[in-house]
Amino acid sequence: MARVGLDKKIVIRKAAELANEIGFEKITLKLLAENLNVQPPSLYNHIKGIDDLQREIMLFGWKQVEAKMLEAAVCVSGYEALEAICRAFYEYATENPGIFNIMLWYNKFQNDEAQNATKKLFSVIYKNLTMLNISKENCDHLIRTFRSFLEGFALLVNNRAFGNPVSIEESFHISLQVLIAGVKTLKNKEIDYEEFT
Repeated sequence: MARVGLDKKIVIRKAAELANEIGFEKITLKLLAENLNVQPPSLYNHIKGIDDLQREIMLFGWKQVEAKMLEAAVCVSGYEALEAICRAFYEYATENPGIFNIMLWYNKFQNDEAQNATKKLFSVIYKNLTMLNISKENCDHLIRTFRSFLEGFALLVNNRAFGNPVSIEESFHISLQVLIAGVKTLKNKEIDYEEFT
């Protein structure tokens, strides 16, 4: 019998907390059950197994960071909004390293819910870029640019890959300003790719 008051949200939230604390690779259903004070079989009332648990944490993380980015964009616009939503993503990713690591593997799950996990979130950046008079084609390229920067920088921070004592926060700030300055050069422009060939 399942514990009274235990539901799927509680299970996923506890698993997400453990992922941040010890890393998802160390989570077993037995360990999760112990942390929820239930018997392992009780978890199957809420999840199908460890792969399903990983998928649920992935979706949980993307929904949370999406909410953070939308909140960051309230009452700001233009380049200020672009910077705010990028910072919101970075802060969530570095404050939740275990969840973020799972979020990066959404393509592992072959269903519509998983495939669309990032669609709404990156549409926030896309909408902001179009409001800055960036062409649709350039918006598509810039989404990849910002995604590569934000996910890559956060992943390096979470893995303590920066050995130089220079402030990581300053490096992030400067890098973000460089990207935004680059965006400004694309206002009302199309890139002529023949210039680069």
